[in-house]
Amino acid sequence: MHIVHLLLTARFAGTERHVLELTAAQAEAGHRVTLVLRRKAAQARADAIAHRVDPRVQVELVHDFLARWPSVPQARAVVRRLAPDVAHAHLGSASIALRGVRGFPRVATLHIGYDRRQHAHLDGLVAIAPWQLPTIPEPLRRHSVQIDNWVVPRAPSPDARARIRASIGAGEDDFLVGSIGRMEPSKGMDLLIDAFRHAAPPRARLALVGGGRELDALRARAGRDVAMPGFVERPEDWLAAFDGFVSASREEPFGLVLLEAMQAGLPVLATQTGGARHLAPLIGRGLVPVENVAALAQALSDMVDARPQRQGYPLASMRIDAKLRELDAFYRDQVRWLRGDGAP
Repeated sequence: MHIVHLLLTARFAGTERHVLELTAAQAEAGHRVTLVLRRKAAQARADAIAHRVDPRVQVELVHDFLARWPSVPQARAVVRRLAPDVAHAHLGSASIALRGVRGFPRVATLHIGYDRRQHAHLDGLVAIAPWQLPTIPEPLRRHSVQIDNWVVPRAPSPDARARIRASIGAGEDDFLVGSIGRMEPSKGMDLLIDAFRHAAPPRARLALVGGGRELDALRARAGRDVAMPGFVERPEDWLAAFDGFVSASREEPFGLVLLEAMQAGLPVLATQTGGARHLAPLIGRGLVPVENVAALAQALSDMVDARPQRQGYPLASMRIDAKLRELDAFYRDQVRWLRGDGAP
């Protein structure tokens, strides 16, 4: 099967990791896979995307024509030229690029949420959490499926914990609270900074890892006592350095980073977003109300006081092999339906 994925973002983060893992796994499984990227995603910088693509995946680069929906016209032309068996979009501009394209199933993953302008014209959708399905209108919902995100095992560097803690001045007895994500309002890093300052837990440090447009403002808000390295190449090394993980998000459709924290064995504290509610049975800890700094501060104090140890989580159902089989079945159902061979 020839599968074309469209990803018209410029910087590497959680969604981009998902797409690159998916394209690599599909190529490994024997599919012909093409990934359409913006030229900005191939720039020579640490948080670019193109240099991370599996060599078995063909890459098509498109120019940036429009300010609001970059690369849409050329991406649409590339998909038409390639005429794949399935075209799979990720995020808004990529989904819009499939408008007006015909002859094969056009699907998108809801990395955020259903948006009529972005998704109504498509043939099917992949929801990453159950709460998203009711938001999809009929009849598109009948041609949609819910498939969880996955987590791919990544071993940290052998010296990661000692090296990183030493670099930020965290002592052996300090409980290092950490979070990883884009520095933008939806991730609630400002709330975590305020809650940690309010809690002022003894013998504890805070580290916020990730890049984004709010990085400088958050650094100014946090002050020098909070470690904020910006974008890092190996988040698994920072997870090895943490003692506890916190997601203070205002919105989290699924929460891939929660799976990554659990894979590292970290105790996890999260707010009541849609994704965290879905993963709550795995997290095994009560969730905190969204945008409630006082409640978050109390939960932080309780975590630091308890100093929980690393633990194992039952993540066997969150591996990519099983999810790949589910997605292949969804693709084939869409192809059969489009050809008139029966409804998915």
